Amino acid sequence: MPLVRIDVNQGRSADELRRLSQGIHDAILAEYAIPERDYFHVLTEHQQGQIVAQDAGLGFERTPDVVMIQIFTQAGRSQEAKQSLFAAIADRLAELDVAGEDVFIGYVENSAGDWSFGFGRAQYVTGELSVPRK
Repeated sequence: MPLVRIDVNQGRSADELRRLSQGIHDAILAEYAIPERDYFHVLTEHQQGQIVAQDAGLGFERTPDVVMIQIFTQAGRSQEAKQSLFAAIADRLAELDVAGEDVFIGYVENSAGDWSFGFGRAQYVTGELSVPRK
């Protein structure tokens, strides 16, 4: 059950934003085999100049079409699974004409007790939800 935050510069249509979110979700579904309704995205548009995303010294330039993605999820997936997810997201976004250099992903892990889906309860801890395994 990842929580995904997506930050982009203003200028995309509502349909383009929906397709970005859906493409990322589809990649997570395919790679992590989560339930389809485990869809928790926050998409934020920023004015030009409010996103700074340089290349960390890798030798490329990003465009104003940069898509910054933060994935918050439970710990336990292998580095190979994460790498596969990163590639799947980049592939899905490439289908939407987002260049590879404009896909920035940060991955944050936590534990089952760090989530509440409502009512002030940690449903993974109370047993109301089963802890994802993949």
